[in-house]
Amino acid sequence: GKAYVREKVCQEYRTLGKENFRTLTIIDNSRKYSNGTFEEISHLVREIVSLAETCCAHGAEPSCYDDGSTALSIKSCQPDSPFPAHPGTAECCVQTGLERKLCLAALRHPPQPLPRYLQPSDRELCQAFRQDPREFADRFLYEYSSSYSQAPLPVLVGSTRTFLSMVSTCCISSAPTPCFLKEKMERKALSLLTLTSHRICSRFSAYGKDKVSFSYLMSLAQKVPSASFEELLPLAEDAAELSAQCCDSLAEDCMQKKLLEHTAKVCTALSGRDGRFADCCSGKNPMENHFCILAMLPAPPPQLPEAYEPTNKELCGKEGALHASRFLFEMARRQPCLPDAVLAKLYDSSGKLRAGCCSTKDPSACLDYKRKRIEAELFPFLEKAHQLCGLYHRLPFPEFKKRLREILAQAEPEAGPKHLEQLLEQRVSFASTCCLPDAPPLLCASKVPPHPSPPAPAGPDPLR
Repeated sequence: GKAYVREKVCQEYRTLGKENFRTLTIIDNSRKYSNGTFEEISHLVREIVSLAETCCAHGAEPSCYDDGSTALSIKSCQPDSPFPAHPGTAECCVQTGLERKLCLAALRHPPQPLPRYLQPSDRELCQAFRQDPREFADRFLYEYSSSYSQAPLPVLVGSTRTFLSMVSTCCISSAPTPCFLKEKMERKALSLLTLTSHRICSRFSAYGKDKVSFSYLMSLAQKVPSASFEELLPLAEDAAELSAQCCDSLAEDCMQKKLLEHTAKVCTALSGRDGRFADCCSGKNPMENHFCILAMLPAPPPQLPEAYEPTNKELCGKEGALHASRFLFEMARRQPCLPDAVLAKLYDSSGKLRAGCCSTKDPSACLDYKRKRIEAELFPFLEKAHQLCGLYHRLPFPEFKKRLREILAQAEPEAGPKHLEQLLEQRVSFASTCCLPDAPPLLCASKVPPHPSPPAPAGPDPLR
């Protein structure tokens, strides 16, 4: 909403100057409307910069900005608007005046499931740069910012600035190849920060603080199943706090500073627990260390005693959410290949189950009733997801696909070749996207059936 506050915009325009203001406007709107086209973003940027240039000038009429922003909002609501389309535009356009402007300013597209920006070769970069430096810069800012739209604004600004500086320096250099090599090494940590913070904040945007904490807890449980719930919970809560503090922060060093502090805590707590953590934490660059931890695959299933299941009374008590999370934690460490999207659905269902049963006259009867459906539907589903992702992690891709085809042919001997190929492609698509540690949360949530519910007390252990 603050985008329509004249004082803020004009102060930013005067402080940054026209070109830097324009650059920031491209980045910010490419982030907000990450599914918009380059032409749509360009139209919007031209209008915003023109409005600031005209109405923030010394001696401009006091009504200039308000009238101009009103005209902009009217244009946004026209059927042939050149600005990025958004499903929420129609709801905003039934409003009038400031309410309409604030509503339009608050719109943003959901993040793209996977970053689409592919960096061209050094030669291609220089060719495009020499042809039209301004057009090259604008297109890069749009493509990069829309691809990594969830990275905090200061991180994106720093990353794009250093990239454009690298291109402008190396493309006029007498030795471009060594120049690019040197510059890329220098900005490697910043590139990793952009990618990592985009992933962290995409998950935070999709899940919210509590669910991010749960997701991170499950991830750690699967990577180091020898660690206890009490050891890992503070690390998960710290990761969630980092997301809450820095994903929307305009402080330049928030994400980098907090991420390095968090990585140090994880390394201190878990290096002695698992050699893989010790290896990741031995690097000199903390950002690379954190990226290494994020990319770590699940550990092999450990031999653990039967998990304690919370009683109906515990689930419906004051710490019911904690008891449910502890049980799901025990499930995750026993089935370390369960993908995040499945565990996230279990988290949602756990909350719904407790909300639905604990408020009834007879919570125990309600929970016991739910258990019958859970035993019939949930455990076979969990086992299939665990086996699929386990197979994907263990085998090279061609072997994975071959083995999966054999398994499906045995499971469905009456299926025709066409149907078998459809099933195979569905499973392969899910595994190659959602079994990964950095799986896109919204995309993978859409691939998981809505019915999974959490195990109620006294249900059988899923590994039996």
